[in-house]
Amino acid sequence: MAVSPHAFPPRKRRPSAGAFVSPKLADINLVKSLLSLSQEISSFKPFQCLLKRNSVSAINKSKLLSILFDELIKNPASVFFSPSTLLCFEEMYIVLQRIKTLLEDCSNGSKMWMLMQIQVLSNNFHELTLELSTLLDIFPFKEIELSQDVEELVVLVRKQCGKSKPVVDPGDVFLRREVLTMLDRIEKEIVPDQLKLKKVIEDLGLRDGSSCREEIESLQDEIQNQVDEKSKSDIVSLIGLVRYANCVLFGSSTASKPDHRRKKSTSDLTIPADFRCPITLELMRDPVVVATGQTYDRESINLWIESGHSTCPKTGQTLIHTNLIPNRALRNLTAMWCREQGIPFETVGNNEKVNSVKGTKAAFEATKMTVSFLVNKLSGSQTMEAANGVVYELRALSKTDSDSRACIAEAGAIPILIRYLGSSVGLEHPNLQVNAVTTILNLSILEANKTRIVETDGALNGVIEVLRSGATWEAKGNAAATIFSLSGIHAYRKGLGRKTRVIKGLLDLAQGGPTSSQKDALVAILNLAGDRETVGRLVEGGVIQMVSGVIDELPEEAVTILEAVTRRGGLAAVAAAFNIIKKLGVILREGSDNARESAAATLVTMCRKGGPEMVAELAVIPGIERIIWEVMGGGTARGRRKAATLLRILRRWAAGLDLDANNVVDSSNMVTMTVGTSRTILQA
Repeated sequence: MAVSPHAFPPRKRRPSAGAFVSPKLADINLVKSLLSLSQEISSFKPFQCLLKRNSVSAINKSKLLSILFDELIKNPASVFFSPSTLLCFEEMYIVLQRIKTLLEDCSNGSKMWMLMQIQVLSNNFHELTLELSTLLDIFPFKEIELSQDVEELVVLVRKQCGKSKPVVDPGDVFLRREVLTMLDRIEKEIVPDQLKLKKVIEDLGLRDGSSCREEIESLQDEIQNQVDEKSKSDIVSLIGLVRYANCVLFGSSTASKPDHRRKKSTSDLTIPADFRCPITLELMRDPVVVATGQTYDRESINLWIESGHSTCPKTGQTLIHTNLIPNRALRNLTAMWCREQGIPFETVGNNEKVNSVKGTKAAFEATKMTVSFLVNKLSGSQTMEAANGVVYELRALSKTDSDSRACIAEAGAIPILIRYLGSSVGLEHPNLQVNAVTTILNLSILEANKTRIVETDGALNGVIEVLRSGATWEAKGNAAATIFSLSGIHAYRKGLGRKTRVIKGLLDLAQGGPTSSQKDALVAILNLAGDRETVGRLVEGGVIQMVSGVIDELPEEAVTILEAVTRRGGLAAVAAAFNIIKKLGVILREGSDNARESAAATLVTMCRKGGPEMVAELAVIPGIERIIWEVMGGGTARGRRKAATLLRILRRWAAGLDLDANNVVDSSNMVTMTVGTSRTILQA
């Protein structure tokens, strides 16, 4: 499959000076390009906060040069360049391109990081001005006919460029010193003076919560542009400072208002099965392959392994090693799909970018101060509206990194959050209930917090209550996701599986909720099905009937659960699944590779445990052997093995032989048979 380079996420690294090239145009077309470029630069607005004089100077010089190029176009007879003149104009085009790029970088990038690099950026403006001065020094006035006014204008620009010096506004220098002092004091655990903090933030043009959040996103993006670890760590410190300032200065003024500029998210679309993680059922941002050949999202499988599991979640096979191999081909295809759908693929990884950078003492202390401020404010909240704003901020903070999740739990937020999980809160303030349960979900990602949540009086019951009677589907779905997260620890999985309310709540949500909430419930059910004792309760609760109801809409998720349940559920589960055999046959024919693999594995288990009646039901499906051969010829490695075993079972049944499980083994050698051979057998 040929993939267009334009389908991938845009390049984040800024181009070097050597990366710019001239347009290789001649005469009038080159002048037109120069005019267009100089007019683009002239349309920039001067910077309001930092590097004001530098931006004004660059923009004004471009405006004057645009008059020169306009004059040349109006008098095309004079535009016949010698090689030296052509070279001068080509070099001028490159310099103007670099000026435009520098202005764009400063306009669209982080203000905090621009402040830290103020001297370097000022030098960059100065160097480009000197290069422009050199080109104007050799400008061929004698060769090109210009009016006297325009010629005097070019001379004026040349003199201005020649007299240029690196300029850094004293106010910018002072502001930079204030920020560095503030970071140093935070590192020493000294809370910043609120008035000074307000002055610094406002001088940078950050005047509300929205602009602070945009600044944080810009800083996170800036990490990609850095190559040395110190710069990356410095940016993490700045993120901590801006986040603290946002909470302290602007609170929840815009937190609970809907964002009408929200980009399209993955929840708005049906994600292709191959792009979804089998554990979370969400879009994989960093797909990796484990020892069994299955692909998972790195964060999900890491949490699974760190929870003490030594098996593949999907196949149940023991992992012979825990090395994770990046699936770059799938990542590129996922990026292409996201680009086509308008989904911000790379922004979702912002937290990963920050987490991959070594943290700083200043960043950690800023996080602690932010958490302390929010938890104290929540403890003293007088109204539900005020509490909702603070809980929203905790929710956002708990999503960022492990340090934030640890700090929030250690500050005692969990017992306070429990207050907002009740049905009475959900009825009157549904957003507050959603924010509270989602914060607990985010906190549960950290392994140590799982124990804190389970051992906090009322926390688990509160989550279960939201699962059963939450005011919104989002609340119920996030409660189900919390159950999934907590069940990552074996002891908690067994305990959750013993609770009838959990089983019923998950099954009800899987059957009656919208697609996104169904997926949250299904992944939690799949995790609970890892315990044999719980599988019995799932079967009694109607998990097979639930699977039958959703298998057409969510085939991959449903058949994966069916595989786990029939494998661990004994004859009762197999008997209950009898009526699904024909649907499994459809999935074998039409499903994704992963779905066909699970369907084949499920049918093998059912035929082995269910005896001749099960095989007979499978055998009457029209064209079943051909379907099985297709899986053997083009499915996953495990799917091919299971399909080979399934075909062997059918052949033994047709011959009237014993179907004892010990006599039916995975026939790997059958998988190696060519498609041509399979056609010959089928024709016979």
